[in-house]
Amino acid sequence: MQSYTMDLGGRPLTIEIGKIAKQANGSCMVRYGDTVIVVAATGTKTPREGVDFFPLTVDFEEKMYAVGKIPGGFIRREGRPSEQAILTSRLIDRPIRPMFPEGYHNDVQIVATAVSVDPDNAPDMPAMLGASCALSISDIPFEGPIAGVRVGLIDGKFIINPTVEQAELSLLNLAVAGTKDAILMVEAGAKEVSEQVMLDAIFFGHEAIKELVAFQEKIVAEVGKPKMEVEKYAPPAELAAEIEAYGAEQLKAALMDANKLQREENVARIKGEIAEAFMAKYPDNAADVAYITQKLVKKIVRRTISVDKIRPDGRQLNEVRPVSCEVGLLPRAHGSSLFTRGQTQILNGLALAPLREAQTLDGLGTEDSKRYIHHYNFPPYSVGETKPLRSPGRREIGHGALAERALRPVIPSEEEFPYAIRLVSEVLESNGSSSMGSVCASTLSLMDAGVPIKAPVAGVAMGLVKDGDYFTILTDIQGLEDALGDMDFKVAGTAKGITAIQMDIKIDGINKDIFTQALAQAKEGREFIMGKMLECIDHYRPQLSKYAPKITSITIDVDKIAKVIGPGGKTVKHIVEESGAKIDIEESGRIYIAAVNSEAAEKAIKMINAIIEEAVPGKIYTGKVTRLMNFGAFVEILPGKEGLVHISQLSTERVEKVEDVVSVGDEIVVKVTDIDQKGRINLSRKAVLLRR
Repeated sequence: MQSYTMDLGGRPLTIEIGKIAKQANGSCMVRYGDTVIVVAATGTKTPREGVDFFPLTVDFEEKMYAVGKIPGGFIRREGRPSEQAILTSRLIDRPIRPMFPEGYHNDVQIVATAVSVDPDNAPDMPAMLGASCALSISDIPFEGPIAGVRVGLIDGKFIINPTVEQAELSLLNLAVAGTKDAILMVEAGAKEVSEQVMLDAIFFGHEAIKELVAFQEKIVAEVGKPKMEVEKYAPPAELAAEIEAYGAEQLKAALMDANKLQREENVARIKGEIAEAFMAKYPDNAADVAYITQKLVKKIVRRTISVDKIRPDGRQLNEVRPVSCEVGLLPRAHGSSLFTRGQTQILNGLALAPLREAQTLDGLGTEDSKRYIHHYNFPPYSVGETKPLRSPGRREIGHGALAERALRPVIPSEEEFPYAIRLVSEVLESNGSSSMGSVCASTLSLMDAGVPIKAPVAGVAMGLVKDGDYFTILTDIQGLEDALGDMDFKVAGTAKGITAIQMDIKIDGINKDIFTQALAQAKEGREFIMGKMLECIDHYRPQLSKYAPKITSITIDVDKIAKVIGPGGKTVKHIVEESGAKIDIEESGRIYIAAVNSEAAEKAIKMINAIIEEAVPGKIYTGKVTRLMNFGAFVEILPGKEGLVHISQLSTERVEKVEDVVSVGDEIVVKVTDIDQKGRINLSRKAVLLRR
């Protein structure tokens, strides 16, 4: 076993090689503080027959023993991955995927297992580092190393890999990954930071990445295996030239159509004509013909954009497609909207609920619940396809998390707005950046619902076509430009600043000039879309939907919580049954009361106040006689609080027997005359009668 250590963010980072998982092509153990990740990279020796893509699989495995927990559920073992595990898998996948040679189609699997997790040293970046290192020292033809770090911003200073305490204070939570020369992936949530701050943070993180790459290069030089040879597929050059001469102009004409479905139909028809013409001449080259034709489509689109500066749908490079917005479409949802941008359309519905309906989180992180949730659904009809409906996949979870992250900085606090909030984006049509469409639709639904958001948020997706030193930035990319371009760069924010960024690229990195122009152009696009949204609804509604629960809160002394709950929850259950309201009681003494109408809420509050109210000397109460004794009567003046009316205090006249004056169940008016040191309450009916 060989061990390598460096300092990262003021903490030791150690990579151990040759100790574990030695049957994998490459493996390592990464230690960062008390966080330990086991990473193994395995690849097949040959590609599967008929596979014409790169089948890379990345799995981040959360083991609950890593934080000293036993999994929930009946079987008490880890089940399907949590959303956070899926998001971490995607985070690792995205910067690694572009770093394999074109034409390499062998199966590659990376498994990163979190076996010990220190909250101050999150496992995602060490797992990414471990994946890069395992691939780099293996014989798999990985063209890394790469590395990633998180960047925080506190008091104007950037911090590498912030601790939990620092992250809570930070205006920025940025994950950035790259090689020593360029940036490969960016993902960030932010509290309305400027484009310049975001740019500075990205390249601050890149300096740390350079150190991590150099660290890995030293390891590879000492223990790395020789890389396997990759047989790159190359179709006959003569055939490629013939097909281009025959079909290039026809394909270009077919591609220049703003309507996605019509364009796809036209392109499919021309592809069919090319296949028919050349299969007659080259019957044994079906795969070559199909490959060359698809490459020709990509070449035409990229050349038209980068050289001619013409987009397939005829738009200017910085032009956003037509935008339309509607709100209030769904009568029973608490807020709703329909956002349409070109051929991307999102229907969004919002539901408000008591805080008890917040999502419970079972994972390795420090959060155990969240009250604001965004879900994203992508049915097959949104792209004109038929496909079995399944539970949400990695793409749906990733897009939902991005929209959620974009809006989180503007969601009111629990104290300001004591509701659980669920937004659901249903993609009805998709032709480019349905995730940013979901951000816009969610903002509209929040305002329609009357949620007091701090500011509206809009998002736009940017694209890139890079040819050598020349590059073209595209605003509001459609599906074709995403599929055949080099970058998908999504930016969301308010008028004040950026709240979320996600960038993925298909080339070996981009530089600062590209970032600078893309961010500036994205800001223009966001402002245009925001203007269209505000034309529809420019402020959140002053009142919630009549169907939304009305939630109020009161605060009681902590030592009175038990009285409100009662033995076995008997008291609070009685309040719920009597009032019709839902009640959530927090350990801090804060009580949330949710009801469809104000009368139910007021009744519940009145009942709670009666339970916690203390008897006050000199105050007059109407109480119920509960017990009779020889020496007097016990009267309940408040729920659960009895006092004694001594026989001498029952009347203004002499009383021989208590039963002569009162009976059990009688309501009588009494005055609190005294509360002794033991809390016993003394009452007088006589004092009240004398006042009359």
